[in-house]
Amino acid sequence: MLSRSCVHAIRAVVVLASLPPGAYCGTSAIADTTGAPRNYLGKLLLQLSRRGLVESQKGLGGGFRLAQSPDRIMLYDVVESIEDVARWKECAFGGRECSDETPCPLHTRWGAVRTAYLSLLSNTSVAELVVSDALANSALVPGLMPALPENDPVSPPIA
Repeated sequence: MLSRSCVHAIRAVVVLASLPPGAYCGTSAIADTTGAPRNYLGKLLLQLSRRGLVESQKGLGGGFRLAQSPDRIMLYDVVESIEDVARWKECAFGGRECSDETPCPLHTRWGAVRTAYLSLLSNTSVAELVVSDALANSALVPGLMPALPENDPVSPPIA
């Protein structure tokens, strides 16, 4: 359910959450750590900045940092900055109007999945994704986060 863009944005925010307080990190260093294309990541960081999640500083020693504490930024905030989460309220068949009164064949099941997923996003903070102090202190080591596969948005493996 997460697009590649959302995964890149979440990874970037986790890197920023790993920085010492007040420190900035350049787009190139974030891109190297997350495996995101630098120019594309810059656009995502701009979107996050417009939503007040990150702030930037130009010049020597500049870059990006979180605009608020990582325990106050929920995954929902990051994902909503990149994608229109409201579209997940639509019918699973798309375009069709369905409701509890006139449900489509997937209405009940899709509703349960959607509710659980949105709950996960709304109740998980960025701070929870910063695994440990050891990881946080080494977050800017290139290659720390595995690269995404070339071909798909992130999807859970089918067992």
